[in-house]
Amino acid sequence: MDKLRIGIIGTGMMGCEHIRNVMSNPECTVTAISEPNDEPLGWARLALGDAADGIAEFCHHGDLLSSGLVDAVIVASPNHTHHGVLTDILLTDIPVLVEKPMCTTVEDCVDIVRAAHSRKALTWVGLEYRYMAPIAALLDVIRTGELGSLKMFAVREHRFPFLVKVDNWNRFSRNTGGTLVEKCCHFFDLMNLAIGSRPSRVMASGGQDVNHLDEWYDGQRSDILDNAYVIVEYDNGVRAMLDLSMFAEAGRNEQEIVAVGNRGKVEAFVPGDGLIVVGNRDTREVRTVPVAVSKDVNYTGAHHGASYVEVTRFCQAVREGSQSEVTVEDGLWSVVIGAAAHRSIEEQRPVLISEYALD
Repeated sequence: MDKLRIGIIGTGMMGCEHIRNVMSNPECTVTAISEPNDEPLGWARLALGDAADGIAEFCHHGDLLSSGLVDAVIVASPNHTHHGVLTDILLTDIPVLVEKPMCTTVEDCVDIVRAAHSRKALTWVGLEYRYMAPIAALLDVIRTGELGSLKMFAVREHRFPFLVKVDNWNRFSRNTGGTLVEKCCHFFDLMNLAIGSRPSRVMASGGQDVNHLDEWYDGQRSDILDNAYVIVEYDNGVRAMLDLSMFAEAGRNEQEIVAVGNRGKVEAFVPGDGLIVVGNRDTREVRTVPVAVSKDVNYTGAHHGASYVEVTRFCQAVREGSQSEVTVEDGLWSVVIGAAAHRSIEEQRPVLISEYALD
């Protein structure tokens, strides 16, 4: 079969990551890009290398969609543009993978869920942390039932501050949805996936205490949180917790994830040392399980090969006409928890998920 023709909408950091993912995959190729800003357009040309001369360039995503040059698209434009771009895409029959978060508000996510259900074409949400080798291995251990009944799930992300983006759009919560939506929807998705139930209540504490305090743009100071604790309670009684610090670069692992059941626990580390750790309560045995990025991953990039795996599976689903592995509902619920966490911080109270209109 001919290579699947992919269009990239938005060519900033993640857009260029996806260009490299696609161009490294023998089953697909980039045929068109859409980007209104000159600087990221230049980044895309660098990422495409010698292939750049044969790629169609568009300023507006609508022109790319109507060009007839693509079989599917990947949306990697700034968060606050996702709702508008997706609304246009969902009026077509073009399959789409949209980067996280699906939208910046719960209301916009609900709108996209409805629109996606009104068409047959595939809509896939880019929550690629599921595909990181250590995390995928941890999820596999949970699915085997070896831990018994899952009771607790914890994520610690201690990392570097937000990167600089075009026009500094990510310095303001109105554009990102807030740190706990923009960055942490990945982790709330993992909680939802591992626990297999709906969240019922969220309690959070957080602030902007170290990063970007002296950054002003057009007379407005950056307002993004740089640390938080979030506790999530689920309908099935499981509890989950996020510990986030974005001024903690000096650590061994950027992410540490622990799942605890009544019979044991499993720990995963990113980037880690190629192992997960599994413990058994009855025997007190603790064993290590090797994990590694698949040899089929041709480009590891900034996400340890996870975004390559995701794009590959997306393209396979497009070719086969199969369902999305990461649905618009997954995108919605990952944002719901982040939005509830921000409300909890702002209003200094626990937030019930029932406060949101999700139907």
